[in-house]
Parts: sequence; C-alpha cells; structure tokens
Amino acid sequence: MEAYLQATNLVDYNHPSIQKLIADKRWKDADEYEKIRQIYDYVRNRIKFGYNRGDDIPASEVLSDGYGQCNTKSILLMALLRGASIPCRIHGFYIDKKMQKGALTGIIYAFAPDNIVHAWTEVWFEGNWVALEGVIIDDPYLKQVQDKLCSYNGGYIGYGVSIKDKTAINLCWRGGSTYIQSFSITEDLGYFANPDDFFTKYNNVKSPVKKLLLNLLRKRVNRRTDAIRKGLK
Repeated sequence: MEAYLQATNLVDYNHPSIQKLIADKRWKDADEYEKIRQIYDYVRNRIKFGYNRGDDIPASEVLSDGYGQCNTKSILLMALLRGASIPCRIHGFYIDKKMQKGALTGIIYAFAPDNIVHAWTEVWFEGNWVALEGVIIDDPYLKQVQDKLCSYNGGYIGYGVSIKDKTAINLCWRGGSTYIQSFSITEDLGYFANPDDFFTKYNNVKSPVKKLLLNLLRKRVNRRTDAIRKGLK
C-alpha cells in the first residue's frame, strides 16, 4: 500500500493548509470508516462543484479555490485521505461531454472535447477498492438540477450529472461506492497510483491557447453554477 500513501506534486498533503485542515478536523484521531466518511463529506459539500484553471493542479490550490470538478476534487480527496493515512488511487476514463450540458454552455461547451478526461478516487476499505465518484456534486447544487436532467439513452444526464435513475441518487458514503457521472463513461483508461501520472498522459486541455481561453471563461461558468445552486438559473 506504500505507493497509495505517497505525497506528490499534486497530492501535496504536506502543504500547511492541508495539514492544518486535517489537524483542525482531528481526522487522524478518527477510525478508518469515520476518516473516509468525514473527508468525503467535506470535499463533497464544502468544496462546491465548479471549474478550476486546469485538471492538473495541486490539492492545496483546489482547497484554496473552494470549488472543483471531477478531476480536481479527486486530487484534493486523495490528498486528505493520504494525509490521514488512508490508501487511495485514481481511476481514469473518457466520458461523453453531453452530461456537462447545462453546466457548460455556448462557446465553452463547444470547445470541450467530445470525450472528456474524467477521474474518480478509489479508497482501500475493508479489503476492497471503493469508488468515490459521488464527491463531485454538492447537495445544494444537486437539489436544483435533479429535476432538470434530460432523459438520454436509458438514463438521465445534464448539468454535470449522469445517472441511471434520477429518483434514486444517494451520494452519502456508507461504506460502498458512490456514483454521479459514471453513466456517461465511454472508455476505461485504467488505474494510477498518482494523479500526476494520469494527467501527464491524459488531459482535457493540451493547447496553450485553448487553455488560456478556457481559463478566462471559467469564471463565467462558475458564476453560472453558483446561480444554479441558488435557484436563479
């Protein structure tokens, strides 16, 4: 399990802000189940669903931003888990961009690749790897979009959500896997001990010009997700 507990450039759990959060929450004092549950709940609801400057940013930056999407929330979740001595890894995929419609609109949606690089954290718990994809979407945002999802291909998608049954969404962690975008997976890219290795190989924005443009436009996207969260969209 040593490889799944390492600090890296992205999983920077030795950063003072992350160490302070772990100490303030006393996560190291909790048992294994409570460590995972509390850290998962913190990242899911205290870090709002939104868009950062890139997928491959350090966990400390995600924490400072206060928002994140699938890839960046997964990096922060990994850092907090490893900082509390819980082994975890990253599982990568391509995912159909249609599930982002509503959260992404206009030119930003047009610029997004048809198959988006997507990742979730898997935690080692009671002898099994458990997927924590549900960490992506916070409760206030989900409450506003759950009834706006579009029926598609036997499931429901939109606003950053892709689920088989929109009436049975339960993102609370109680020891098993949680999912919120998995219905739109188009290709499994495999398991990686560290997100650094994964995002070196797979990245949504490789062009410097495209990266700059999307970074400028992401503030507009985050204003939209905040408006949705408040019931204004």
